[in-house]
Amino acid sequence: MSTMNFSVPPDLQQYLNDLDAFIDAKITPLQMSNDNNRFFDHRREHARTDWDNGGLPRQDWEDLLAQSRKLADEAGFYRLSLPKKYGGQNSEDGRGSNLWMAVIREHLAAKGLGLFNDLQNEHSMVGNFPTVIMLQHYGSDAQQQEYIPGMLEGKIRITFGLTEPGHGSDATHMATKGRPEKRNGVDGWLLNGYKRWQTGMHHATHCFIFARTEGKDGEAKGISCFVVPRDSPGVKAESYEWTLNMPTDHATVSLEDVWVPSTAILGPIHNGLGVAQAFVHENRIRQAASSLGAAVYCVQQSVEYANERAPFGTPLSHNQGIQFPLVELYTQCEMLRQLIRKTALEMDSMPHVEVEKKIGDKVSMCNYWANRLCCQAADRAIQVHGGNGYSRHFPFEHIWRHHRRYRITEGSEEIQMRKVAAYLFGFGGRKSLVDATVKEAKL
Repeated sequence: MSTMNFSVPPDLQQYLNDLDAFIDAKITPLQMSNDNNRFFDHRREHARTDWDNGGLPRQDWEDLLAQSRKLADEAGFYRLSLPKKYGGQNSEDGRGSNLWMAVIREHLAAKGLGLFNDLQNEHSMVGNFPTVIMLQHYGSDAQQQEYIPGMLEGKIRITFGLTEPGHGSDATHMATKGRPEKRNGVDGWLLNGYKRWQTGMHHATHCFIFARTEGKDGEAKGISCFVVPRDSPGVKAESYEWTLNMPTDHATVSLEDVWVPSTAILGPIHNGLGVAQAFVHENRIRQAASSLGAAVYCVQQSVEYANERAPFGTPLSHNQGIQFPLVELYTQCEMLRQLIRKTALEMDSMPHVEVEKKIGDKVSMCNYWANRLCCQAADRAIQVHGGNGYSRHFPFEHIWRHHRRYRITEGSEEIQMRKVAAYLFGFGGRKSLVDATVKEAKL
């Protein structure tokens, strides 16, 4: 795709067609069998949640997700974005690129709720692999050989422990500490502290734990990432926090004198925040595409309903009070789609490490605006559908509850806006975009 051609390339369109055919042939029948649809109809939150086990996901729910992923993997869809050596298709012809993933994730989310793509669990027939990306870029040969195949086979599950009870967006002030300690002649580190919102802890085999290993609070340098086995002495899931959308798999974790060998360090020592950034941009642009797709779904469903529903003998769609809010949302969807695809294409044109320096602001724009737009579209869909929209027999309340979370996770929208401001006003050592534009105009 050239920079001025905004159409979907034929090979990508064919991929979408093949993906839809696979979903129709294999995944939808699985969803509709054995009352599996209870996880997606009005019973969804209740069916998914083991209320008597701390609000954790029910095992039969997670088993169904695993079954569908296995089908997608066998069909060649699941690992699309991974390098060929891991069974993926990411290559120079664009397959599996950020652009492809953005188009695919919007496409799937625009289809609505279903086993093919359940955003509450980051579950999709075309997988997203942030921990694999971290290991691919920063893991030692031994770490890559040990963890990546096991993760793709579902035997190894790694949680991400960055946020703490007292520190969220201000990661440089983290209270979890690591200090060197040799045991039985082996160099290692002793970890102490707490983590919060550590997703997937209930079935984790390992944890990425970030801890300050040198330096002072507020300094980006001096934080390290450790791969900690879940069953290490001193690792404890203290609680699972109930959330707006249930079930919960978000743990508060304590670390009390947890010892790991130095070989457990992921990436350069004292440079763990760089490791944490390894997957942020890919995750943010793909999350933005998913939120856009869900917004498109809400708008499309609202338009269809407004054309069919005829109170007082006249379709709802004849009322400007119904038309105009949906027109505005539809317009924003169209504009945002172009920014997301343009940004994804630019990401594919530069080395991984250059994204933050050159277009980090564009990634943040896409992310915060898409997440906010989706919540607005879901809220409008509830309003257009009236009492039906408020009920759980329609999916809009579920979409709103889930995507409301995205305005906080992956960097809150305030953090995203602050990043855009850094580029715009020239904070943090960056040149002001306005100054640069004026300079170019004068030239």
